[in-house]
Amino acid sequence: MTRTAGKAENVPPPAGPYSPSVRIVGGSIVAAAGQCGFLPDRTLADGLEEQTRVTLQNLKSALAASGASMDDVLSVEVYLTDVDDFAAMNAVYAEHFSEPYPARTTVYVGLRGGALVEINALAVIAGDVKPT
Repeated sequence: MTRTAGKAENVPPPAGPYSPSVRIVGGSIVAAAGQCGFLPDRTLADGLEEQTRVTLQNLKSALAASGASMDDVLSVEVYLTDVDDFAAMNAVYAEHFSEPYPARTTVYVGLRGGALVEINALAVIAGDVKPT
């Protein structure tokens, strides 16, 4: 199997040895790496709500780079630095996903660089899959 990385536009390049999104050539599963509220110039959006919006836009771009959309997302993991930010994150999150919502786990962690939220996703897309 050959792994291929998506080349997301308008998303800051990875800060380490990882791809914004990846899938197996001919496969239907797309894994999107954790995205934060960094703008293309690597500056961080202000505040939790704006960081969440930028994070989800970056996630959308990363998924698209590998042929997936937000509608293809099956599972999401959200990382927050402050438990009190849950409601605000949840409100912005609901603007980007529709029912039935993806499965989701939310945990509270320490994030680097001043990020308040990080979100990754797993998507399943149709097509490009050879029957077995």
